[in-house]
Amino acid sequence: MTTGSVAVIGAGIIGRAWAITFARAGHDVRLHDSDPGAGEKARAAIRELLGELERFDLLAGQPASAVAGRIATTTDLPQALAGAEYIQECTPENVDAKRAIFAVLDAETADTAIIASSSSAVLPSRFTAELPGRHRCLVVHPINPPYVVPAVEIVPAPWTDKATVERTKAFMLGCGQSPIVMATEAEGFIMNCLQGALLQEAFRL
Repeated sequence: MTTGSVAVIGAGIIGRAWAITFARAGHDVRLHDSDPGAGEKARAAIRELLGELERFDLLAGQPASAVAGRIATTTDLPQALAGAEYIQECTPENVDAKRAIFAVLDAETADTAIIASSSSAVLPSRFTAELPGRHRCLVVHPINPPYVVPAVEIVPAPWTDKATVERTKAFMLGCGQSPIVMATEAEGFIMNCLQGALLQEAFRL
């Protein structure tokens, strides 16, 4: 995937972190949230974070102002999605809500665009099964914050096209991430399962 427009849906902590990650990699990012006050909060938080990242030389040699200049916020979902090649959904962990937003994302974007969820636990098959474009949907779960910790889980649904998985992997690599690609979806993904085992052993000790 070439450098192009990215839409991030949800301007909370994860959405802001993804926006920084994508903008640092050179992408123009439209950060969407339906809450009218969320955009200003997100912009203020992003400015502060970028200042810290610049101070510690974590912006790939770019000034904070350059990265911030690639991030726009909007309450207009069609505006956020217009021309987007990659969409990262960052809404709450609610299956019904994800089904609803994915139905809109699938209907309102080009059929070549990748639609990814930041879900940390919900299997992609639970909210993409009925979509006409389900072949281009998957989970891309970051280890927060992704602009510091590059590991990211790519979790396909049973019907996710292999080409979508490969394009997503290439996109993540281009953004400086270290993708961990699952062959099939599994409860807890990889990181949650490993973390659970470590915690269980810690409690036992």
